[in-house]
Amino acid sequence: MENLDRVKEHIEQIRAEINRHNYLYYALDSPEISDAEYDVLMRELRRLEEEYPRFVTSDSPTQRVGAAPVEAFGVVEHPQPLLSLANAFSDEELLAWHTRVVRLIAGQPFDMTCEHKMDGLAVALTYVNGRLETGATRGDGFRGENITQNLRTVRSIPLSVPKEAPSRFEVRGEVYLSRDGFRRLNDERAKEGLPFFANPRNAAAGSVRQLDPRITARRPLDIYVYGLGWAEGRAMPETHWETMQLLKSFGFKVNPDNALVKNIEEAGAYYHAWAEKRNSLPYEADGIVVKVNQIALQQELGAVGSEPRWAIAYKFPAVQGTTRLNEIRVSVGRTGTLNPYAVLEPVSVGGVTIRQAALHNEDDIRRKDIREGDWVYIQRAGEVIPEVVGPIKSRRTGEEKEFNILEKLLDKEKGRPACPRCGAEVFRPEGEVMYYCSNAACPAQAQARIELFASRGAMDIRGVGESMSATLLREGLVKDVADLYSLTKEQLVRLERMGEKSAGNIINAIQISKDRSLGRLIYGLGIRHIGGEMAQVIAEHFNGLDELANAKMEDLLSIPAVGTKIAESIVNFFAQPENRRIIEKLKDHKVRVEKEKVHAEALPLAGQEFVVTGTLKRLSRERAHEKIRALGGAVKDNVTRNTTYIVVGEAPGSKLTRAQALGIRQLNEEEFLQLIGEK
Repeated sequence: MENLDRVKEHIEQIRAEINRHNYLYYALDSPEISDAEYDVLMRELRRLEEEYPRFVTSDSPTQRVGAAPVEAFGVVEHPQPLLSLANAFSDEELLAWHTRVVRLIAGQPFDMTCEHKMDGLAVALTYVNGRLETGATRGDGFRGENITQNLRTVRSIPLSVPKEAPSRFEVRGEVYLSRDGFRRLNDERAKEGLPFFANPRNAAAGSVRQLDPRITARRPLDIYVYGLGWAEGRAMPETHWETMQLLKSFGFKVNPDNALVKNIEEAGAYYHAWAEKRNSLPYEADGIVVKVNQIALQQELGAVGSEPRWAIAYKFPAVQGTTRLNEIRVSVGRTGTLNPYAVLEPVSVGGVTIRQAALHNEDDIRRKDIREGDWVYIQRAGEVIPEVVGPIKSRRTGEEKEFNILEKLLDKEKGRPACPRCGAEVFRPEGEVMYYCSNAACPAQAQARIELFASRGAMDIRGVGESMSATLLREGLVKDVADLYSLTKEQLVRLERMGEKSAGNIINAIQISKDRSLGRLIYGLGIRHIGGEMAQVIAEHFNGLDELANAKMEDLLSIPAVGTKIAESIVNFFAQPENRRIIEKLKDHKVRVEKEKVHAEALPLAGQEFVVTGTLKRLSRERAHEKIRALGGAVKDNVTRNTTYIVVGEAPGSKLTRAQALGIRQLNEEEFLQLIGEK
């Protein structure tokens, strides 16, 4: 149990650090750190979340599938989210995925498709009445950037489709640069004195996200489509393989190396064959994607978090390199954890330059006997994720230095170990392996807490991300999350690069957030061990924050999903005067800290299941889900025979087709609003 606590703490502290770099890298194509430094951070987070899925939260960078869209391009709402993929790194993990699928569909027969997992940029192409209407990036999975004009310059993307195509449909694909195209592009940039692109993915992203489409047109971009998002106006095939063949007949470019396989053994054989000859491919690929072929079974399997259960990415073997570990430094996490990380002599591993690698904790460093000055093995599992495997002891000279976190943190003037960010005393709780900063107002902690509070899964205050949180703290405009509600438009306008419209949008988002659900508020407070789902569970058992704050251990332990660690964490959180003060400030600002009142006679949805598809005009999808749950209904991701209603907004996806086939009753937005008492 203690080890799991350490893992969760480590996951939480690196999430905030990734967010700003994720935005700069994916959204602005203007990174402030190298790809290697970014990959080190993301590798550590992905590795931990893949190994410990119980700790995955809705606001994690791995769940955002990139970053929020850039407003300069315009925003496109995806009717159906563009999901990411779970990973497998061995035959055993692939077989485990297949076994889960078989169990979930109760042994129904199915076959699978195998496709190359290409290193490019995912896009969604929407066609209306035979013509390309919109081309968008994946963005955060829900909202992408409108890059239609740029994608029109990619010659392999059809601008029109035959009349046999659906009247409205979305095709998803991967825009990429070939190996030769990547080399030619970097050669041209070298002649012009421009910086190199680090890898084909970065080059493809930078190419399609130019404000001037003429620049995109000069880049040798290509595309392979890999799926259908949704379709209207005609019946579509019942399998993914047949769908891809139909898309090919419409003029879309489909990878000729895709394969239809009968069983998991054939999928494994496909993987190993391409793992051996991947260097012969004209493009970069870091694995294969295995998908359940039958569309109905895909819908039945659904998704968990942001990952479909019906598909998995089987990554190619790790690439290793060796380099010198120059120094072990310490960073500060959201909850005050002091986390060691390795500073490396830059080394190219699988085409990426690695300069940093995360280290778990001091105990793990000692267990592996990693020392400053060591030559170490660096591994990029799945070819994208760097980690320090261990030291090369045969190359030691005797000058290497064992790592001691207290010595590293020693403040010579104060004569004691101190937080590297704020200089406060550090401590190590009994029974734990992590050291903590004792200063609840430490800037590193405060920034991460504000980012979590404003995140999509919590209070959803758009515009307050990592960069804005850091700016607000640096300028002295906020000290804690409650201070967000004291901000004025006039204060924000005075900030660098902040216009009237942007400032107004942030203030409006802050005001709207005052009415978020109790569960989202609990999650946003950043209580240790409380993720989004657990916060919702807890909110269902208490009428408000005051009642939760005064709950005793036995009250919390009576909740089936709550164990001792979670109960202790809640009690300890509300025992802190600073946290109580923040809650009082939230009340003063009229933030709703009580459960939404619902009268018994207004619960018409008890025992009923709802699926929402398409875009609603009056309510966000999250708000619609909250209303359904508040009125006793259940919200599901996928249509099944148990579905009571499907709520249909604009541009609905394949869920509507599935519902029509099953005879599920449909509600348009007006009917839905009437049902929940919003009219």
